Amino acid sequence: MNARQHPRDVLFEGEKPIPALPAVDHYAGSEKLMRKALALQNEMGPIFDLTCDCEDGARSGAEAEHAQMVVELVNSADNRHGRVGVRIHDITHPHWQADLDILIRGAGRRLAFVTLPKVRSAADAATQIAELRRIESAVGAPRRLPVHVLIETHGALREVWAIAALDGVESLDFGLMDFVSAHHGAIPGSAMKSPGQFEHPLIVRAKTEIAAAALGCGVVPAHNVTTELHDIAIIRADAERARREFGYLRMWSIHPNQIQPILQAMRPDFSEVDDATEILTAAQDADWGPIQHRGRLHDRASYRYYWALLQRAQLTGMVLPAEIRARFFAA
Repeated sequence: MNARQHPRDVLFEGEKPIPALPAVDHYAGSEKLMRKALALQNEMGPIFDLTCDCEDGARSGAEAEHAQMVVELVNSADNRHGRVGVRIHDITHPHWQADLDILIRGAGRRLAFVTLPKVRSAADAATQIAELRRIESAVGAPRRLPVHVLIETHGALREVWAIAALDGVESLDFGLMDFVSAHHGAIPGSAMKSPGQFEHPLIVRAKTEIAAAALGCGVVPAHNVTTELHDIAIIRADAERARREFGYLRMWSIHPNQIQPILQAMRPDFSEVDDATEILTAAQDADWGPIQHRGRLHDRASYRYYWALLQRAQLTGMVLPAEIRARFFAA
């Protein structure tokens, strides 16, 4: 088993692989909702991330107290899986640097990522990332935290490829509500929900450009929330359109009811997973040289596709054969 080469070590020479992130990013703004989400994560396993919101979740004037509460929660025994991130204030807010200082000094070793909202340009994102790195260096952090960037302004969309290419960026997240609001009524409110959010030309353009930039730069594209909280069919349909029509690999949720239908929509087809397990097993046994499978030739190009698909199956909670788990996910 130890002699077998892992796909991450042989399939991406000269290119940046897409990070393997859970397919759901669940947002919570209050301590009560954060603790409920952590309990659910411990019940379901690390198949969704939790983002503790220090932007919209913090009361005006209580930003420091809110950030300190998040530090205590991230450091608590309830954070069993290490998949808790944080969203700080945007660069125009006077508390964004204090957010980073409190959070990184207090919980930098256990945070999974930092999300930057409302950047107006690549320069804004670079400035906040530089401050994050400065604080990490000052406190002797053992690693550099991944950064997720919210694309929700005209300037950010204009410079989305430059933002995606910044060192340390792991995810580009589309902020639909703020993006629509930034058009000052030129886009109707119906574009904030389905079907308008998938049909209005300006929204389609934004979603497409964000996904293309993310995937082109080895970054995960994360889709905006659905405003439907209870109708499972609508929630799942929104996630399916995001995945199948726009190439999004991850989606926000804002209510526990949304987590399972999003996961289900983001899962690959069972038949393709079966193909992936057979092809990757044979390829690994052949030291990643070309193989034939059911009368078709496969090489490293198709191996990369099937490896990404198998990772998505694992990240969305699909049950994989024990041999496949041992071969590819034992670590």
